[in-house]
Amino acid sequence: MSKKCRMWLTALFLTGALSLTVPMVWAQDAPAGDPVQTEEVGEPAAKGVGFVDIVFRGGAVNLLIWLMIGGTSFATVWFIIDAVITIKREKLIPVDVVDGVRDALTEGDLGAALETCEASPGPLSTILMVGFSNISEGYEVIQEAVASSAEMESEKLMQRVNYLNLCGQIAPMLGLMGTVTGMVAAFGGLATASGAAKAQVLASSISTALWTTCVGLLISVPALLAFTLIKNYATRLILESEATVLDLIKVLRNAEIEDEEDEE
Repeated sequence: MSKKCRMWLTALFLTGALSLTVPMVWAQDAPAGDPVQTEEVGEPAAKGVGFVDIVFRGGAVNLLIWLMIGGTSFATVWFIIDAVITIKREKLIPVDVVDGVRDALTEGDLGAALETCEASPGPLSTILMVGFSNISEGYEVIQEAVASSAEMESEKLMQRVNYLNLCGQIAPMLGLMGTVTGMVAAFGGLATASGAAKAQVLASSISTALWTTCVGLLISVPALLAFTLIKNYATRLILESEATVLDLIKVLRNAEIEDEEDEE
């Protein structure tokens, strides 16, 4: 993986971790000091709402939504790390397999080429073995088989990467759900408040409700960015694998033509 791609993925990882820490920092209690007086003399205003209050004092539904948001955040970080570990050039296009198959085919030893692929399983080895299994059908059939196998390997690789897209799509939806339920609770709380306390209760409740949307977007943005970058990188590697296979098996086309000339 290139240095630039690693820098991008590191930045995305830090952004995903930041999505969990930002609410804790921003939603700290107001600094200690003289309490601000409300319109009613001698009645101090309420302090800022802390992160614990936002998560645990909004009811069971609010807590469940925050748990799902937290799970989505951890899943996003997990799938980014998994992609960084799995989608590597040295894993998808191992040099030892390429050199071993090229040397074996140059010497005309198809069995040795198959043994090299079996010794190092992976997308490239799978595509090569599909091509070798259709060698008797002609070079055009081999090309079609290689293209189909490369497409299948790409789909297998994308199945795990697509979970990042799911995290990016579901995080803002969970945030919106938390905001809607919080707004319902906020307006419901106005029935029990009176006088100047109504505005204070409403403002505090709405501020608490909007945190879910804020955190959902903080998760969604790095997840979608990581999905796009990783998907493009994986697709490029799969296409390069297909091109490498076609370059390796072009020796078989020449061998097939020589065999036909010998039979004539």
